[in-house]
Amino acid sequence: MSNVFIAFQKNEETRAIVDAIVADNPSVIVNEQPAMVKLDAPGHLVIRKSTIEREIGRAFDLQEMQVHLITLSGNIDETDDEFSLTWNQ
Repeated sequence: MSNVFIAFQKNEETRAIVDAIVADNPSVIVNEQPAMVKLDAPGHLVIRKSTIEREIGRAFDLQEMQVHLITLSGNIDETDDEFSLTWNQ
Protein backbone atom coordinates (compact mmCIF):
# COMPACT_ATOMS: atom_id res chain seq x y z
CA MET A 1 0.00 0.00 0.00
CA SER A 2 1.32 3.42 -0.97
CA ASN A 3 1.48 6.34 1.41
CA VAL A 4 -0.47 9.54 0.92
CA PHE A 5 0.90 12.75 2.34
CA ILE A 6 0.15 16.40 2.92
CA ALA A 7 2.59 19.14 3.94
CA PHE A 8 1.83 22.50 5.54
CA GLN A 9 3.82 25.60 6.39
CA LYS A 10 4.76 25.47 10.05
CA ASN A 11 2.90 28.23 11.91
CA GLU A 12 0.40 28.78 14.72
CA GLU A 13 -2.68 28.07 12.62
CA THR A 14 -1.34 24.82 11.17
CA ARG A 15 -0.53 23.50 14.64
CA ALA A 16 -4.27 23.03 15.29
CA ILE A 17 -4.79 21.53 11.81
CA VAL A 18 -1.99 19.02 12.38
CA ASP A 19 -3.33 18.14 15.85
CA ALA A 20 -6.77 17.49 14.31
CA ILE A 21 -5.31 15.30 11.56
CA VAL A 22 -3.36 13.25 14.12
CA ALA A 23 -6.51 12.84 16.24
CA ASP A 24 -8.50 11.50 13.28
CA ASN A 25 -5.71 9.38 11.74
CA PRO A 26 -3.93 7.27 14.36
CA SER A 27 -1.52 5.75 11.82
CA VAL A 28 -0.26 9.11 10.52
CA ILE A 29 3.48 9.81 10.77
CA VAL A 30 4.35 13.43 11.55
CA ASN A 31 7.63 14.75 10.18
CA GLU A 32 8.39 18.24 11.53
CA GLN A 33 10.95 20.37 9.73
CA PRO A 34 12.00 23.94 10.56
CA ALA A 35 9.54 25.51 8.08
CA MET A 36 7.02 22.74 7.37
CA VAL A 37 5.13 19.77 8.77
CA LYS A 38 4.64 16.71 6.54
CA LEU A 39 2.05 14.08 7.43
CA ASP A 40 2.34 10.60 5.87
CA ALA A 41 -0.34 7.94 6.13
CA PRO A 42 -0.62 4.45 4.63
CA GLY A 43 -3.27 4.53 1.90
CA HIS A 44 -5.75 7.02 3.35
CA LEU A 45 -5.85 10.28 5.30
CA VAL A 46 -8.96 12.24 6.32
CA ILE A 47 -9.19 15.83 7.51
CA ARG A 48 -12.44 16.70 9.28
CA LYS A 49 -13.75 20.23 9.63
CA SER A 50 -15.38 19.41 12.99
CA THR A 51 -12.10 18.18 14.50
CA ILE A 52 -10.20 21.25 13.29
CA GLU A 53 -12.89 23.51 14.73
CA ARG A 54 -12.60 21.76 18.08
CA GLU A 55 -8.80 22.16 18.05
CA ILE A 56 -8.73 25.73 16.77
CA GLY A 57 -11.65 26.98 18.87
CA ARG A 58 -13.58 28.73 16.09
CA ALA A 59 -15.49 28.09 12.89
CA PHE A 60 -13.23 26.82 10.12
CA ASP A 61 -13.74 26.53 6.37
CA LEU A 62 -11.65 23.69 4.91
CA GLN A 63 -10.67 26.03 2.07
CA GLU A 64 -8.57 27.94 4.63
CA MET A 65 -6.08 25.03 4.54
CA GLN A 66 -5.07 26.08 1.02
CA VAL A 67 -3.31 29.16 2.40
CA HIS A 68 -0.95 26.96 4.45
CA LEU A 69 -0.64 24.01 2.06
CA ILE A 70 2.75 23.29 0.48
CA THR A 71 2.10 20.00 -1.33
CA LEU A 72 0.14 16.77 -1.19
CA SER A 73 0.07 13.34 -2.77
CA GLY A 74 -2.97 11.16 -3.38
CA ASN A 75 -6.41 11.29 -4.91
CA ILE A 76 -8.46 14.12 -3.43
CA ASP A 77 -12.07 13.88 -2.35
CA GLU A 78 -13.42 17.07 -0.82
CA THR A 79 -16.75 18.09 0.68
CA ASP A 80 -17.69 20.98 2.94
CA ASP A 81 -17.03 18.73 5.96
CA GLU A 82 -14.10 16.49 4.96
CA PHE A 83 -10.98 16.52 2.86
CA SER A 84 -9.50 13.10 2.16
CA LEU A 85 -6.50 11.71 0.34
CA THR A 86 -6.43 8.10 -0.88
CA TRP A 87 -4.57 5.86 -3.27
CA ASN A 88 -7.06 4.04 -5.46
CA GLN A 89 -5.58 0.84 -6.81
